[in-house]
Amino acid sequence: MEGTDPSRRALLLAALAPALAPASARAAAAPEPVTFAQGLDRPWGLAFLPDGRLLVTQKSGALVIVSADGRRVSTPLAGVPAVADSGQGGLLDVALDPDFGTTPWVYLSYAERDGLASGTAVARGRLVGDALQGTTVIFRQQPKVVGSGHFGARLVFARDKTLFVTLGDRQKGEPAQDPASHLGKVVRLNRDGSVPADNPKLAGARPEIWSLGHRNPQGAALHPRTGELWLVEHGPQGGDELNIARAGRNHGWPLRSQGCPYGSLGTACRIGGGVHAPDFVEPLATWVPTSIAPSGLAFYTGTMFPEWQGSLFVGALAGRALWRLTLDGERVTAREALYGTLGERFRDVRQGPDGALWLLTDNAKGRILRIAR
Repeated sequence: MEGTDPSRRALLLAALAPALAPASARAAAAPEPVTFAQGLDRPWGLAFLPDGRLLVTQKSGALVIVSADGRRVSTPLAGVPAVADSGQGGLLDVALDPDFGTTPWVYLSYAERDGLASGTAVARGRLVGDALQGTTVIFRQQPKVVGSGHFGARLVFARDKTLFVTLGDRQKGEPAQDPASHLGKVVRLNRDGSVPADNPKLAGARPEIWSLGHRNPQGAALHPRTGELWLVEHGPQGGDELNIARAGRNHGWPLRSQGCPYGSLGTACRIGGGVHAPDFVEPLATWVPTSIAPSGLAFYTGTMFPEWQGSLFVGALAGRALWRLTLDGERVTAREALYGTLGERFRDVRQGPDGALWLLTDNAKGRILRIAR
């Protein structure tokens, strides 16, 4: 769910009116974001280069470099694969190789077309000057399907330098439970696209599959202490989820959800009634009754905001806010929505090398916002 229906936004704002967290969990007022760069066309993903510049994907298919002072946006870099910019598809996430200093690979996820069908793909190329060289596709979602939604597409490197890729169900539902399909899965790859030998061995499954039963995971991050992959994914009507994607685990979609399929309200489906356990992994947290359409996920480990140490930040599209979740281990103890008055769709959130929080706003005149003190 990426929409911004006014009635649903009104319900969300009404739900946010009471205090969302106890006073003990709240700190001083969060500083207002400052515009670092602007004029971007539907920016989707962000990566920090070692020299202070930023790599930014634009959904139209352009990968650009933003100068370290935010004043200059480059022309689109050469070497980017052709993308299918349609619906929720386009040029999506970007990640740097863990050994970027010696092997300057840049990894891109994107929607790739094949006739009338499309699917999530991952390519990598070496950043040389202002171009990608030797660009090669290392992964293609199978099967490609007709439609323009639910590509997932976040890229996260694990501590062992393997690559996690989140894959949406392409709005097809049932294939999320099919181990022979990539739809509705998280896959784990080596950096060249080969399959790690220690991936889970699931009966009848493609060997790159790490976890299954996902709907549309658009935010993902490694836990700073455990190194496990946490992700947020869109529910249908209600039921957005926070999950830990562990090897071989099944998260239940579409057989279990705290939300209801579109058009099913007033029938047997009840928002908040889709208990996952014991057959499937229960989410750590959900957003009910109103979806926020989460996109982007970051653990805060910096020193600029001591009061935010250990917090988990989630961008929201339909919710038009940045959510801060307070954690006690794997338990969410409090949550609050920040910056809702800006009226922005927050597509991505990252902690920068400077300890600031960086946000991407999702529109045709997108901005990079920096939260610092």
